[in-house]
Amino acid sequence: MSAQEFEEAIARLCARGGCKDAAVVGGPGDLGADVTATTPDGRRLVVQCKRYGASSKVGSQDLQRFGGTCFSVHRADIAVVVTTSVFTGPAIRYASMQNIVLIDKHHLAAWAERTGNPPWQRLSDGTSRQP
Repeated sequence: MSAQEFEEAIARLCARGGCKDAAVVGGPGDLGADVTATTPDGRRLVVQCKRYGASSKVGSQDLQRFGGTCFSVHRADIAVVVTTSVFTGPAIRYASMQNIVLIDKHHLAAWAERTGNPPWQRLSDGTSRQP
């Protein structure tokens, strides 16, 4: 699956979960937003997608770049980073401080298989923001 196909798959998962206007907006100059949508309860969702291999982890620098734009530029109510891999400890700590929802490969699989909650429900049902 290419990076573009991964972004399209995430947009489809958002739409399947009831999000309105789920769209892939990533590309050169996207300032970190790959997918945007409106959650079923009307909140603006901004997602950054990281399609990494098993040996690569999403680090704090990735989160810091996204954290610098997700709320101020993209006006996210819910900011999410989703990866096919896992997150480093410093990335998890940064996300916690900045209220960024992290979806690692395990949570992504559960979301795709309908055995886990989508990221916007993970905020409202009391489950952890981190993987």
